[in-house]
Amino acid sequence: MNNLAVVAHAAEDLRIEDIGAPAPRPDEAVVDIAYGGICGSDLHYWRHGAAGASVLREPMILGHEVSGVVCVAAADGTGPAVGTPVAVHPLTAHGDGRTPWPAAHPNLAPASTYLGSAMHLPHTQGAFARRVALPARMLHALPAGLDLQTAALAEPAAVAWHGVQRAGDVRGLRVVVIGAGPIGQLVAAVAQRAGASSVTVTDLQQQPRDIAEARGIRSIDARAESEISELHADVVIESSGTVPGLSAAVSAAARGGTVVMLGLQRGGEVPAPMATAITRELTLRGSFRFGAEFDEVIAALADGSLDVRGIISHVLPVDDALDAFARAADPASSCKVLIDFGREE
Repeated sequence: MNNLAVVAHAAEDLRIEDIGAPAPRPDEAVVDIAYGGICGSDLHYWRHGAAGASVLREPMILGHEVSGVVCVAAADGTGPAVGTPVAVHPLTAHGDGRTPWPAAHPNLAPASTYLGSAMHLPHTQGAFARRVALPARMLHALPAGLDLQTAALAEPAAVAWHGVQRAGDVRGLRVVVIGAGPIGQLVAAVAQRAGASSVTVTDLQQQPRDIAEARGIRSIDARAESEISELHADVVIESSGTVPGLSAAVSAAARGGTVVMLGLQRGGEVPAPMATAITRELTLRGSFRFGAEFDEVIAALADGSLDVRGIISHVLPVDDALDAFARAADPASSCKVLIDFGREE
């Protein structure tokens, strides 16, 4: 079987290539990848040749939202055994020798690497391939009953989980999520599970609003500014990563409320209604990736307490990866698009 991979070469230059058999280091296992979820950063590399400050300077395998089964265990004896179904935690924390960072928060390490990231050179190759060698420490065994397709949501769900945790205890609180793309949908699901008294999402598109409402979540058209300003939410989580979304988040927050900035904004200066944030005494918090929450998320997916119904909208074979990326880029007709790498469950 050819080891087909999804490789970004430059803006608008995405190729499906045979990368040959992986050659694992002693602390790496070979994983037979089952499914990979297309992330916003993958779309940016495809469309623009960059994701924020991370610019493609050499061909790079995309993908960091993956599940699969160990087919060759790590030679040093660490990690899961052959046949173990796994989800992948794609972060490797690194310091830069000068910038302090809290050891308890590996997601804040200043020189970290992430699968499928062009931040460093050589780039950190991703996991969108049929077989990939990965550090054994990245592999988290799946509980019985958690299928590999749902397990591909573990990484983005962990991002959402971390964002909700950044708001503190949301039990009994009114939560609003700005942007109902895949991350926003997962944020809403996590907030529901955490006991929020109400959860509301906003989005420009009808399709993501319908997906949320099917899970009992209220939705509002993002253009309904007056309705959003009357929400008076205790917690607002901005997941769109847009300037209008950040403004809407401040508008939707109750006096004394909390705004979590989860969606990654563009580089440089970003306008925001800071006078409103000040006079309402809002608490503004950033949220970046995730850390130790990964196993909690996997357990919640396995026991069904994290409701992800409808979030996976399309599953396409790796041979149709270009079509999968096109679908993922269309928020009017897709939510989370998965690539099926051909492993039978």
